[in-house]
Amino acid sequence: MAVDRDHVLRSAAALLTRRSTATMDEVAKAAGISRATLHRQFAGRDALIRALEALGIAECEAALAAARTDEGPATEAVRRLVAEIEPHAGLLAFLYSENQLFEGEEQNEGWARMDERVAGLFRRGQSSGEFRIDLTPAWLAEALYGLLASAAWAVAEGRVAPKDFTHMIVELLLGGVRRPEEPAARKQS
Repeated sequence: MAVDRDHVLRSAAALLTRRSTATMDEVAKAAGISRATLHRQFAGRDALIRALEALGIAECEAALAAARTDEGPATEAVRRLVAEIEPHAGLLAFLYSENQLFEGEEQNEGWARMDERVAGLFRRGQSSGEFRIDLTPAWLAEALYGLLASAAWAVAEGRVAPKDFTHMIVELLLGGVRRPEEPAARKQS
């Protein structure tokens, strides 16, 4: 019987986003396969994490494309992006924390592409006057990733309602990112 690799990855992602310390035995059980079969697919946890990373990158790139981040006002593009990434936020949160284990290795090209596109969205918002220019686009992208991960964890732990995910992130991020309106000239008495 052939093993459906995509099913195994999605089962692993679902489990690990809830319990990041799950063992390979638990991953195999969640996928409905034996540990030996899992090991034939992925030589160990590192190989599984790398495969999950590729899945996460593919899903993020698809979300970026669906969000049409180069269209319309940048603030609306940010809203669309968060809404498109929401279904994948748990996996991204897991990968965000798991990435610390691979510190020092060269960054995956997929993350670099995604970073550039997200930073480009913030640059576009700065150029159009929508976003503050005193915060770098790279920092704004990191802030977005951090909010996505935090919201995913809060939803998973039941501290926040899933329906509030997009609203919470967008309002907090844009509240700090938007360029303040110019103060009205004071009336002279």
